Amino acid sequence: MGATVTTTATNGKTWDGGNEPMGASYGKMMMWFFIVSDALTFSGFLAAYGFSRFKFIESWPIADEVFNHFPFMHGVDAPMYYVALMTFILIFSSVTMVLAVDAGHHMKKTKVAIYMLLTIIGGFIFLGSQAWEWKNFIQGTYGAVETKGGLILQFVDKDGKRIALGDFAAHLPKEREQLTRDKGVWFMKESSIPSHSVKEVVEGFKANPDLLIRSEFNTKDKTKTVLSREESLKKLEEAKYVVEGANLIHNEYGHKLFANFFFFITGFHGFHVFTGVLINILIFFNVLIGTYEKRRSYEMVEKVGLYWHFVDLVWVFVFTFFYLV
Repeated sequence: MGATVTTTATNGKTWDGGNEPMGASYGKMMMWFFIVSDALTFSGFLAAYGFSRFKFIESWPIADEVFNHFPFMHGVDAPMYYVALMTFILIFSSVTMVLAVDAGHHMKKTKVAIYMLLTIIGGFIFLGSQAWEWKNFIQGTYGAVETKGGLILQFVDKDGKRIALGDFAAHLPKEREQLTRDKGVWFMKESSIPSHSVKEVVEGFKANPDLLIRSEFNTKDKTKTVLSREESLKKLEEAKYVVEGANLIHNEYGHKLFANFFFFITGFHGFHVFTGVLINILIFFNVLIGTYEKRRSYEMVEKVGLYWHFVDLVWVFVFTFFYLV
């Protein structure tokens, strides 16, 4: 009976399955490894956001009231319209990337270049839109007052409509100048002084009997709690800071963690989009000079396409959990 000889020789191939395990090249496999690891990172960020929101659900800002701006439509309440437009543009850029990959499979250099260019333009539009959104978020629209306990007090009229601080604050002599190092106080520095002082806001509120205070706490109807005139005057006695816009320390929209997560999650995703745009530009120029035509393979377009689809998919989750839910 003849003995059966088993050999493990691979003839120079890796993993005994050729240089393309699971039907993918080494480059594609590494891209998939990166995507999986990065997906876990984003999952951790969104999970942390979910836990924080659940813990402070009674004072979490309402997204429809925060992201209600639209370019060239000042004063128009357009809740989530621009964010939805940004999302559509990014998803459409994913479609053009698919078309670029398909054109590469058919070795159509001109079409690959056109669709890559459209993808790059879509990425730049998204980044510009995100920068515009950050500007409005940081700058703020109405302003608010923060109490000694860290609560945010917003101002509304008798119909519940938000009123900006500049519409009612009294005009009093300036109390002091901003502390900066160039004024000789080299060891002290502070953020810019608000447009109005606490005293100006309080005096202006007292002079307008139709004004009320809206606290940061949500009602069962998913609206903010509006205090009575007497409660408003009493609560205003605890005012300590005037807050305009949002940063990592103060936030006129409500709980400060909301701003922290906004900057971190959308900023981290924006960094990914920016990186993807730069890589797309490099691939685009390589397409123009015929690098992949000489190789008889547009696999690099497919690799960067995987990354771009991942970035788009992550934004869908960010848009759903951060803006919609």
